[in-house]
Amino acid sequence: MSVQIQFIEEREPSEIELIEKAKQGDKSAFKQIYQLHHKRVYGLCFRLSGQIDLAEEATQDTFVRLWQKLPQFKGDSQFSTWLHRLTVNQALTSIKKHKSFWARFLPISDAIEQGQETLEYELLDKLLLKLPERSRLVFVLFEVEGYKHDEIANLLGIATGTSKAQLHRAKKLLQEML
Repeated sequence: MSVQIQFIEEREPSEIELIEKAKQGDKSAFKQIYQLHHKRVYGLCFRLSGQIDLAEEATQDTFVRLWQKLPQFKGDSQFSTWLHRLTVNQALTSIKKHKSFWARFLPISDAIEQGQETLEYELLDKLLLKLPERSRLVFVLFEVEGYKHDEIANLLGIATGTSKAQLHRAKKLLQEML
């Protein structure tokens, strides 16, 4: 008599499967979504805010908001695109809550995370911290994240021409710093 053993290969659930499970309240699936996206969300929040504490807060707020809004994700676009938009909006909301100008500037040694970042990103992050807030926001949204001026103007509540002027100012200041 021979016994056959059948192995069932378990595979990792796809992102779409995780999203569907999380929509139904599956916290384990949501945790996996968090693990897939938290570094990118934090990086975007840091570049927009220029401050570690504020970036951490904005990242946390983004994932709380994601949990609340996940049922609204219909799959019409890539999840990463939808999450990116949610992150930008949440980061801008967090920045508006912390309007103190001087509190945004940290010693450079505190602002640069050691380890995995390349030298170029460390230099860019260091220089971005020195830019005025609005110039930094426009620069990051346009040059790093690929938004168009009309989208930036809409997000920040400014004129398209102001967005272009702030980008020009940011580039000029960055060139002077180099």
